Amino acid sequence: MPGTSPDPTGSDVPAQRTRPPAPGAGRWTVLVVLCASLLLVALDATVLHVAVPAVTADLRPGPVELLWIVDAYPLVCASLLILFGTLGDRVGRRRVLLFGYAIFGLASVLAVLAHTPGVLIAARALLGVGGAMIMPATLSLLRHVFPDRRERALAIGVWSAVAAVGAAAGPLVGGLLLEHFWWGSVFLLNIPLMVVAVPVGRLLVPESTGGGSGPWDVLGALLAATGLCCAILAVKQMGDGRVLHPGTGALLAAGAVLLGWFAHRQRRRRCPLVDFTAFARPAFGTAVSCIVLTVLSLVGLALLAAQYLQLILGLSPLQTGLRLLPLSLAAIAAGLAGPRLLRALGPRAMVVGGFLLTAVAVLSLTALGERDDPAVCVGAFLLLGFGLQTVLFGCYESMLADAPPEQAGSAAAIGETAYQLGAGLGIALLGTVMNGTYGSAVESAPGIPERAAEAAGHSLGEALAVADSLGGVTGEVLRESARLAFVQGMHVTLLVSAGLLLAGALAALRLPRAVHRSEDRAGYVPAQPGPTEEPLLPQSVTNR
Repeated sequence: MPGTSPDPTGSDVPAQRTRPPAPGAGRWTVLVVLCASLLLVALDATVLHVAVPAVTADLRPGPVELLWIVDAYPLVCASLLILFGTLGDRVGRRRVLLFGYAIFGLASVLAVLAHTPGVLIAARALLGVGGAMIMPATLSLLRHVFPDRRERALAIGVWSAVAAVGAAAGPLVGGLLLEHFWWGSVFLLNIPLMVVAVPVGRLLVPESTGGGSGPWDVLGALLAATGLCCAILAVKQMGDGRVLHPGTGALLAAGAVLLGWFAHRQRRRRCPLVDFTAFARPAFGTAVSCIVLTVLSLVGLALLAAQYLQLILGLSPLQTGLRLLPLSLAAIAAGLAGPRLLRALGPRAMVVGGFLLTAVAVLSLTALGERDDPAVCVGAFLLLGFGLQTVLFGCYESMLADAPPEQAGSAAAIGETAYQLGAGLGIALLGTVMNGTYGSAVESAPGIPERAAEAAGHSLGEALAVADSLGGVTGEVLRESARLAFVQGMHVTLLVSAGLLLAGALAALRLPRAVHRSEDRAGYVPAQPGPTEEPLLPQSVTNR
């Protein structure tokens, strides 16, 4: 039959519908379009954090509703990444991307108009659906638009830098908007840009699929989405201190069963959504594990840094955003320098070096105390941003280059899911370390009433409020004890984070030593053979 190709099972399936990559400068225009949409998705993950007080004052949500207003977006987005990443491989990555643009824009309208907590929660969840469609599609499309690995390395460097900057700039953008407008303005920014993105993306972004071999496993996609939702929600509850809560255990068990069922189902299918044999390959499996370790080690530190700068040093939200700006600038520099570092060092040395540099930055932050030290802050954040982005660049580039073109969407979704899982685990683990150290130090402080000390042990913000209510010498003693306990807890957490980063450096030793001359692996042929493509490194040194 015209337009079909034989399936291994004997049935006919649609042939790969793939427009050729944009010629010349058109590729870089496509990169701008993809990165602009990714920037908005990354911004929305953190932009609401500084707007929480304004949302609370206006909509008056309960504690559970407020938690879901913040968590609905990342939870839904992380749960659906594999579903939409693999769907794009089958029905078209541009098609999924454009639907994601439309849903993201409509959800932003709903969020702007929200007048009750329930409506805002629904809007945030819908934003998560749109984000889950956009994020893996942008990365997998780079695999098609840039068939030359040298150019693709630069494109991935820009892409990863934009993602990092978007997440880091969220609180700064939110703070700027809230100084002049109401809380809904943090969502209003999305609407005109998404209105433009749909026709521009349709005009400029080429369509690509993975060939559509075999039916899309709907049950498997739902198992993955539900299992990930249960697992991530359980991790979030552990991060909130409910480690031993029965509900947390039930969610963990449900997530483990569903994800185990999903893995078993995929291993038995001829055309799986996720090729689990890929994890046995050093370039892919190690890159995914390094992404998890990197984010796990550092995501909790972002929350600690914000609290330290505001509650210990007394900086405003805007001043806090500006103090963290060196981290974003260093991340941009690392993303742009990534291709040259990859050519010079190879994946293994690049990722190991990034881990070690980041560990040095984290250890240098232990020099911070109750007094402001801008030189240490700026220097550590510069090293931290450069090292973090170097690791993520090397991991994403190795992972995507190792994946067959027809599995680009699945590979991108796995990478993004690893990032989200690392974030959830990091907040749970480092948050537990921080809260345990801080709480025990505050509760054992001399001269503080038992009930006041117990309340102050929950968080530094609550301790300062209790100190204000006590007043006098007792209040001042509690305030000073809580500040000292927070700094001590921060130091312990930094040491644990540095240990995790060193473990990541050891894990990265399984990455390929250098880039191979050819990206071919036994068993598949690249969709766009590049006879003119030059190796990133001389062939004589391209041994694992």
